[in-house]
Formats: sequence, structure tokens, C-alpha cells
Amino acid sequence: MNRAAIRYAKAVLSLAQDQKAEEAVNADMKSIVNAISQSEDLHQMLQSPVVRSSDKKAVLLSVFSDANTTTNNLIDTLISNKRLALLNDVASSYVSLYDQLRGSQVAKVTTAVALTSELKIKVLAKVKELTGKDAELENIIDESIIGGFILRVGDIQYNASIANKLDKLKREFTLN
Repeated sequence: MNRAAIRYAKAVLSLAQDQKAEEAVNADMKSIVNAISQSEDLHQMLQSPVVRSSDKKAVLLSVFSDANTTTNNLIDTLISNKRLALLNDVASSYVSLYDQLRGSQVAKVTTAVALTSELKIKVLAKVKELTGKDAELENIIDESIIGGFILRVGDIQYNASIANKLDKLKREFTLN
């Protein structure tokens, strides 16, 4: 993550806390991250040096028309500092910082097939056991892991995928 993006996110979080708007700004930041990840055009526009800043601002204000004042001020600040390309990183950093502040976290579970509700409960219990904190669960489906799962919470990763086990076996046989 870009250090500048983290600094902007910390500043926005501090300002939002002063205005008792950190939850509303968090919702804005989540919608910004989702919109940019789902729209390649929006992503390209933000990165483009050819598109004028005023046009970028007009697009952002129309896409996020119901955004909090603090979020709009962030967009203005990024434009005036010629750092609008960092918007996605700032937004995702803000969400992480907000989750840390609340004592919650996001656990990313990569599986070959979608998790059942029964398995979600077991995974959340395992996360609580490992970290001592509750977590939101994000399920990423990747058929290349064949089976099992990969759990990532913060900087902890637990790889129990079949592909990983096969890879270990392959390394053992090539060493002997």
C-alpha cells in the first residue's frame, strides 16, 4: 500500500472522528472501492493524465452524489494535490484503519467452491481463536487450489489447500 495513501486515510479518519461521521465516511469509502474495482472505465479515468481534473471531479461527484462532506473534501484535496490516482488506495486504507479502530477485521478465505453457511461459522470461530477478534468473512473462489482453503487475516496466512500439499509433495520427491 502506498504510504501517501495511508497518510491521507489517517487524516480523513481523524477528521471524520472529529465530526462524528466515521461510519458514514466508511460506507462512502467501501462504495468507492467497490465502484473502482467493478468499473475498469472509472479506474482508467482516475489513472489517466489526459483527462482533466475538473472532468474527473464532475464524474466522481455524479457517481458518489450522496457522499459525506468529508468524502467530497478528500476528493477535492486529492485533486488539488494532483493525487487523485490514489483514491482507491486511500479508500481501502481508510476501511482497514476503521476496522482496526472498531476492533474488527476482514478474513479472506480462498476456496475452490463457495463456502456453505456451516463452514463460514467454523472459519469465523477459527479466526476468533487465532486472533482473539471477530471478523467479517470475504470468500474468494479460486478453482486452481483444487480443494481445501487458504485463510488470510491481516498478516497471518494459513494455507490448507490441496494444491499447496501437492506442491510440497512434488518438492519432496524432487529433492530425494
